[in-house]
Amino acid sequence: MSIPEFAIAGLGITPMGRIYGRSAVSFAKEAVDLAVADAGLQLSDVDGLLINSPGALGLGLQWQLGLRNLRLISEIQQYGSSASAMVQYAGMAVAAGMANHVVCVFADAPLKEGLAAGAAYAARRPAPKGVNGISAAAGYSGANTRYAMAARRHMQTYGTTEEHFAAVAIAQRQWAGMNPMAQLRDPITVEDHHASRWIAEPLRLLDCCLVSNGAVAVLVTTADRAANLAQPPVHVLGWGQGHPGTTQERGSRFGLVSGAVESSRTAFGMAGITVDDVDVAQIYDCYTYTVLVSLEDYGFCAKGEGGPFAASGALGPGGSLPTNTGGGELSAYYMWGMTPLSEGIIQARGQGGERQASDAELVLVSGNGGILDFHSTLVLGKERRS
Repeated sequence: MSIPEFAIAGLGITPMGRIYGRSAVSFAKEAVDLAVADAGLQLSDVDGLLINSPGALGLGLQWQLGLRNLRLISEIQQYGSSASAMVQYAGMAVAAGMANHVVCVFADAPLKEGLAAGAAYAARRPAPKGVNGISAAAGYSGANTRYAMAARRHMQTYGTTEEHFAAVAIAQRQWAGMNPMAQLRDPITVEDHHASRWIAEPLRLLDCCLVSNGAVAVLVTTADRAANLAQPPVHVLGWGQGHPGTTQERGSRFGLVSGAVESSRTAFGMAGITVDDVDVAQIYDCYTYTVLVSLEDYGFCAKGEGGPFAASGALGPGGSLPTNTGGGELSAYYMWGMTPLSEGIIQARGQGGERQASDAELVLVSGNGGILDFHSTLVLGKERRS
């Protein structure tokens, strides 16, 4: 069976962070306009639209963007794994002739002037009811406490330490220092990490992703069309998904494994590569712990060795596996799965400037959603499938 050939031909990124007074729709429109222009196209060339957001966007975005006669439209919701999934669906659609140019967009604007970042999502969470009220009464609610439990299990099972978490945060801040769009660019140390306040033990403030206002959009088309557009095409050579469905069950391996195992098996097999062929990794980093468990599950190191691998300096500038080279969600900006995807595109194009990896022929992009419930993978390449 032949594997569809498609590419990412346009990328649009709005200003990020504490940008007040704008709606998610406003950010989405700007990102879409930027992505279309980046590809050298007109908005009228777009005939497909895939949308992802934390409830801030809807199908009405078509009208708000002024798009007409679309041949494809849908809302995609896999949480942090949605961005890579959108690219997968868009690519299969254009390869099948269902559409010619599909825009995938994520936008959010939770930050409000005068309110702390930690309160940004609080109003969106419904009050726990029924059985959920029992865990909430014990303080076990929201993503922070659930990921804290996953991180603690990893620590108790494999000896992972706070120093290992700090190594991830420090490496990504080093990359962010070279990214003009990053929200946090000042260098940090192990002492800075340990001095940051607890969010939910064992996770500290510097272990947790940012909150950002902004949007990112990408334009997907066939490899043949992309070859004639304005930017160097970023070819999608392999893709996959993995959704365990048992992560928090008693007796499961919750906290020790993620959907990256199954997702990478499919994506690497499709691309015809092994983990040793990957030059640059863009790993979904809602927490420092998530980077470690994902690196293990992709096979960059043995299970339980993610911490020592990060502590070796492998992830930062000059390391053996440049990882989250824009600063990631920890230091650059938090746009769900669009954060690793956007930086993956930049690296594959060779447009990273000061932070550009010396070798970026093959770039891995991961997405993680829920509490290790959903996972998606893309293998991006500079060249078409041989």
